[in-house]
Amino acid sequence: MAERKRPPMQRIAALPADALATVCRPDDLPFASTDEVPDLGVILGQQRALQAIQFGLNAARPGYNLFVFGSSGIGKHSTVMRLLSERARQGPVPPDLCYVANFEEPSKPRLLQLPAGRGAELRRDMQHLVEELVGSLPAAFESDEFKARLRQIEQTFEQRQIGAIRDLREKSEAQDVKLFEQPGEFTFAPLHNGQVLDVEAFNQLPEDTRNAIEDKVSKLQAELTRILDELVPEWQKERRAAIRSLRRETTRAVVRQLLTGLRSQHADLPAVSDYLDSVERQVIHNARDFLQREGADAVAAGDLSGFRNYQVNLLVDHGTSQGAPVIFEDNPTFMALVGRIEHQAQFGALVTDFNLIRAGALHRANGGYLVIDAHKLLTQPFAWEGLKRTLRAGELRIESLGQAWSLISTVSLEPQPLPLDVKIALEGDRVLYYLLQAYDPEFAELFKVAADFEDSIDRTPETLDS
Repeated sequence: MAERKRPPMQRIAALPADALATVCRPDDLPFASTDEVPDLGVILGQQRALQAIQFGLNAARPGYNLFVFGSSGIGKHSTVMRLLSERARQGPVPPDLCYVANFEEPSKPRLLQLPAGRGAELRRDMQHLVEELVGSLPAAFESDEFKARLRQIEQTFEQRQIGAIRDLREKSEAQDVKLFEQPGEFTFAPLHNGQVLDVEAFNQLPEDTRNAIEDKVSKLQAELTRILDELVPEWQKERRAAIRSLRRETTRAVVRQLLTGLRSQHADLPAVSDYLDSVERQVIHNARDFLQREGADAVAAGDLSGFRNYQVNLLVDHGTSQGAPVIFEDNPTFMALVGRIEHQAQFGALVTDFNLIRAGALHRANGGYLVIDAHKLLTQPFAWEGLKRTLRAGELRIESLGQAWSLISTVSLEPQPLPLDVKIALEGDRVLYYLLQAYDPEFAELFKVAADFEDSIDRTPETLDS
């Protein structure tokens, strides 16, 4: 076999030392001091990532949430927060979020979305309403007008009973039978020539006469029984109903007078008007709660715990907000995202109500933007699945992990869900992004926009000038 010839060796030229590194000379810079250089406002050399972020922010359709990825330390978090903050300043302030009692279904508190600042206003108004009720209702029931009407009702039914017994007495005397009345007891006795017959005289009467008298007494006794066993209980029932009606009428007059200003103040909010209507019905039905002396003393001392049903749980207050919210959740646990329902120990049992509902990051960011570290999110139990389920449903439900995953059967609250209007921006690295793309089929549907921050940029005169 012929020997294969080797190609001739090529001589490699040596590089000078100044060619091994690019030197930035001060004379090459178009400024004498960095104080003369204006702030760029955006990160340098990341046009594609910035365009992707802007596209995601402009897309108002569901699923166009952002996944921002790139190496650590290149400024992606500060860039995202700056872009979101700039856009949020131009957005509208979202409504306040409040939970109030649902008197018809106490386990399903009602959600009120009020213009910014109106939530705190309604909370103060309801506190003042309770303070007024514990003073005004007892005064109304102690008034001369109420006492006079109550006496009139009592006298009316007392006279009805007295009149029925009087008529029976007259009827019996017309039949020569005397009706005797003693405390708690009525007795009939026959008469002869206007005198009461004793037992001996009665037994001496002819048998026909005795039978006739016994027949009359029996019929009179039956009529007395009907009065005492049927009519009097019915009249007592009517009397109690009349007294309840008087109490409701008195309570209604007081409550409506106190609610007139509130209704006028919140007339532009139909949901609040409906809520105040339910408050009126509840106060009328439970007026006795406001008549107890200990309740009035507690309210006077500033303790409204006895009237929790009439309080307003201001979940999110945007009274001082400027523009849409931008929230960064550094600890994205399940409850930190979707909110939680707290419990209190009472007589050895755990109890809760709508006042113990607490907001999550999604509540605070609703109407704006929520930024989450993807790695931290995925390492928290149930947090990723909870976020995905919320985004798919388009509404935010507050529930415990036990409820969400059927781990416990304890009866708890089912707060009215909040319609979700939030843009999510996850931050992570490339490996995490491609793992989610490969192994979570829902990821691409919920996070359709990827913003890839480059690890390096080209050295050009344009980038140097920037």
